[in-house]
Amino acid sequence: MATPFKRIGIFGRTGSTSVNETLTALIQLLELNHYPVCVEKETADAMGHVHLPIVTKEELGQHCDLLIVVGGDGSLLHAAPIAVDQHLPVLGINRGSLGFLTDILPAKIDKIPDILQGNYFAEDRFLLTAAVQQNDKKIFENHALNEVVIVPDRTPHMIEFEIYINKQFVCSQHGDGLIIATPTGSTAYALSGGGPILHPQLDAIVLVPMFPHTLSHRPIVVDGNSHVEVILSRKNKDHSRLSCDGRPGYTLSRGGSITIQKKSLSLKLIHPLDYQYFETLRSKLHWGKKLTKKG
Repeated sequence: MATPFKRIGIFGRTGSTSVNETLTALIQLLELNHYPVCVEKETADAMGHVHLPIVTKEELGQHCDLLIVVGGDGSLLHAAPIAVDQHLPVLGINRGSLGFLTDILPAKIDKIPDILQGNYFAEDRFLLTAAVQQNDKKIFENHALNEVVIVPDRTPHMIEFEIYINKQFVCSQHGDGLIIATPTGSTAYALSGGGPILHPQLDAIVLVPMFPHTLSHRPIVVDGNSHVEVILSRKNKDHSRLSCDGRPGYTLSRGGSITIQKKSLSLKLIHPLDYQYFETLRSKLHWGKKLTKKG
């Protein structure tokens, strides 16, 4: 049996009635089982009246040893950097459309007391750190559990860039952009772009070109400890944009340089003992099922 959890933090997507209902049910369940509970401030504001201690995102690690996220994968992506920096394991309850990361359904929250007593398994998922360099100085940094994306800033058009891995030149590309994804993110934007599915226990990074002008440019999988550098051509017509996990991005100048590498701290995801990764793939991607019914 793994280490039990004693103090619980609650984090939820704001502005959703269904999420608020699940948050309320979760809090009632935790109180019934006599667990100290605190609620992240934005979550509490969205819920309205909350009788529990309310803490900011930055204070969560001082008040809990497990963070339960209620929402979709986007909610967990939002919570991930906060949890990682405060060494908080994360358990996800799915109120979204897919739920690759938030794998407990609202109807199954009765599993949670058993998990809190130590009947779970934990899985480490690494993040990527993307840094923008200018004149040999770091001017921007952000982190991604799923993917780092480089695209045109405003109007759709092709951009040109060079890729280096561990300081070795790989290629130059001319296309709509580039997705650099973790195994966790291989089932997200990178999959839509034609990239492969990487098992989450692989120590690897996938680079997926977006609509490359040269059709021979294909996704490439490299070691997870690789140092990736992307240099934007000075011949590009406009600026480009860097985005991490779909968050509002950073405008990149022509000729700018972006480095992407593994973050030193990883996210610890908590799963119930009956969790199976391939069952999740079958369910979410409709493998082995007819997509339509006759008659």
